[in-house]
Amino acid sequence: MTETISPVSNGHRAPKAPKISFEFFPPKTEEMERNLWETINRLAPLAPNFVSVTYGAGGSTRERTHATIARILKETNLLPAAHLTCVGASRGEIDEIVDRYHEVGVRHIVALRGDPPAGIGTPYVTHPDGYQSSAALVAGIKTRHPDIEVSVSAYPEKHPEAGSFDADIDTLQAKVDAGAARAITQVFFDNDLYFRYLDRVRARGIEIPIVPGIMPMHNFKQARNFVTRAGTTVPDWFAAKFEGLDDDPETRKLVAATVAAGQVQKLAKHGVDTFHFYTMNRADLVFAISHLLGIRPHGAQKAA
Repeated sequence: MTETISPVSNGHRAPKAPKISFEFFPPKTEEMERNLWETINRLAPLAPNFVSVTYGAGGSTRERTHATIARILKETNLLPAAHLTCVGASRGEIDEIVDRYHEVGVRHIVALRGDPPAGIGTPYVTHPDGYQSSAALVAGIKTRHPDIEVSVSAYPEKHPEAGSFDADIDTLQAKVDAGAARAITQVFFDNDLYFRYLDRVRARGIEIPIVPGIMPMHNFKQARNFVTRAGTTVPDWFAAKFEGLDDDPETRKLVAATVAAGQVQKLAKHGVDTFHFYTMNRADLVFAISHLLGIRPHGAQKAA
């Protein structure tokens, strides 16, 4: 994004606004499609570095992901990043998907191992003819199309299947060695987890950006179930802020915005200058949080 610096009264300049990116998921229905594009139109003027579009378990959203990416390229000024996983496809099939993305102009892929097709918590089995790990997928993408930038995942609380933090960071190191340019973290709610993880990563000599993944909890009960299955801890103090609000969506929205804004502002105060927002295809909270970070809409975008 284009960073803005605004003057302050003491004659010095205020810090640059952070860099941001947004994650969307491909819509399943016409109504969800309309909602997604309303969200994109609302957030596009914030000029994110990129926007990513997720890829369902086992490639279940493959064509919808591709269609969403293609429309973003065609109808907006945004830079899309396509999620891609190793799940349920041969190496040849995945290479063909990468080639299709490259052909339509995609130059950024978020490469992930992916969740087991039967769901989180079930055994992960690789495709016999597929990429056997996320690091292998990164290497395959970079070998085939060196001009594609690759982002990968990182886990402040370590991946649920990793035997130890050291083993988990070994995996991150392998992805970096294969050509990953940045890592985006799994959701976390305790900033100390992020900083301790960053210390571990830097101590290993890994210097790529480790971008915090931030999720405003629009629907706390639903979101908590989702993130805890993926290995994220929801602290008691955090959950307490949403107590008694199950049937009060307006107050819940205000609390969610306040909590997430506080988290990113504290991270920013400690030098974090880049954030990735898991939008859940909703614009309101992310727009408000971006505003509190000092990010303002830029010039008119092409209509989406």
